[in-house]
Amino acid sequence: MTTDGDWENDPPPSMAQSSLLRDPPVTERGVRTKAALVKAARVVFERDGYLDARLTDITKEADCSTGTFYTYFASKEEVFAAVLEVAQEDMLHPGMGRVADTDDPYAVVEASNRAYFEAYQRNSRLMGLLEQVSSIDANFREVRRRRSSAFIKRNARSIADLQARGLADAQLDPLMASRALSSMISRLAFGAFVLDEGIDDGDRPSFDDLLFTASRIWANALRFPDRHLNLTPDSS
Repeated sequence: MTTDGDWENDPPPSMAQSSLLRDPPVTERGVRTKAALVKAARVVFERDGYLDARLTDITKEADCSTGTFYTYFASKEEVFAAVLEVAQEDMLHPGMGRVADTDDPYAVVEASNRAYFEAYQRNSRLMGLLEQVSSIDANFREVRRRRSSAFIKRNARSIADLQARGLADAQLDPLMASRALSSMISRLAFGAFVLDEGIDDGDRPSFDDLLFTASRIWANALRFPDRHLNLTPDSS
């Protein structure tokens, strides 16, 4: 339920560990070379996994020398941080801009969930990679926890606002409700777009079914009034 304005006024923490990020190159050629290395690194990380990715594979993918790599990065950790820095803007997935000028809480929830699922689907291999790195790197796990916490707190403020307007269950603790619902959405996305990637059978939900079910569960959990509930999945 985060909105465009939320991120403009108070952006969430970076996905990348700031201590691993370097200043940008000073020449246009340097900017192009670094960008090529970051693009190549993402290909290799997503293809081979973080543990099995090798610097030689990255330089081969970028068609440059190992010496060139070390001009811009000191390690695999640094280039991974650069990959995340570039990718993070696509993962903000604000929803309010898609439903401007509406007071309908269900429309906001649905738009936010749609934007989140679309961003997750576009970046599914990277999201799977983040799960792997979180399990082996305590520093990255803490960075990711802080970013997740920022989303949860923003959603909690939205829930509290709905409660104040009489549109959500006043007995719920906003922060705990946000934590539970946000976790549901993220695990649904992980299952649908990472675990089930490449599977084409009856057990894999369609995007519209996933969006409808997630949004209805969110709305039902907060006890939106009936007039604010869509009754059927979006078949568009």
